Amino acid sequence: MQWSCLQAVGTTTWVIVNWMSPPGPIVFFGTPEFAVPTLQALCAAGMAPARVVTQPSRPVGRGRRVQAPPVARRAAELGLEVEQVAKVRSSSFIDRVVELGPWVSVVVAFGQIFPVRLLEAPVAGSVNLHASLLPAYRGAAPIQAAVASGEKITGVTTMRMTAGLDAGPILLQNEVEIGADETAAELSRRLAATGGDLIVATLEGLAAGSIRERAQNDSLSTFAPRLEKGDAEIDWSLGSGAIYDRFRAFQPWPGLRGRLRGEPIKIVACRPASPAVSPDSEAAEPGTVVVVSDAIGVACGGGTRLEITALQRPGRRPLDARTFANGERLEAGASFERVL
Repeated sequence: MQWSCLQAVGTTTWVIVNWMSPPGPIVFFGTPEFAVPTLQALCAAGMAPARVVTQPSRPVGRGRRVQAPPVARRAAELGLEVEQVAKVRSSSFIDRVVELGPWVSVVVAFGQIFPVRLLEAPVAGSVNLHASLLPAYRGAAPIQAAVASGEKITGVTTMRMTAGLDAGPILLQNEVEIGADETAAELSRRLAATGGDLIVATLEGLAAGSIRERAQNDSLSTFAPRLEKGDAEIDWSLGSGAIYDRFRAFQPWPGLRGRLRGEPIKIVACRPASPAVSPDSEAAEPGTVVVVSDAIGVACGGGTRLEITALQRPGRRPLDARTFANGERLEAGASFERVL
């Protein structure tokens, strides 16, 4: 049994945790906000990393001010040793990790490919937290891919890292339901919290020798590539439900957008019409405005209709549908186009 420090901003609380010290040092690799709950969970469980590795500080926001990644900031608040590394493939960096003699590496959304020597440096190997139920949605954007595909259930997986992309043996998994109106950003926060608990359970199981690894079925794997700006383009031939799923998936970035009267337009808020299929939408070409009221109804594939309740022109503030329609004198029969 050991003492562990749980630290919030401005306060420090000491608690006793019912878990023996890990067999050796833990090295934590992580960069974005998604990785912070896991770092906090490790500290709360008496598994504070001996070293936290994160990517270098970079310019962020409109002002392009240089800022340390969320993991680096939180690790500093927790009093942990932090190392910001531009390239983990560097032999000098790997030498420093080997010299530490780690028991295990924990990797959460770090953002770089690990060479085999780094993966194998810890005695117990390298454990990754992935935000999907592997082998589904391997890749850089599993949360967005699950929401965009209309999945009802996703989850988090811990796996032993190998040279293949998210292809290592599965250690533990935890399912999470996706809310009907939940955005990727909202789901990400829930999965991050669940993932922190799963990492702790995984390390406890590895230390106790109670985890049975199982190989992934590669034939069932799907891929979730990194999001790009072009993913925001609306394909009006899709059903309104599919478009709404993409709207939820691409919040806050890259969003959802099309063109109206030749100028780009961002969809700020929308919902599928109920009932899904309507006579006016069935008779109209996808992308055609069929209703203008408190929501702008746009015909979509399969006779469905998307109700847009807020829109935004570039460089202007968002407007509710009625205000926007009045200002642009928008009437039924107008047409949204795809961004070219």
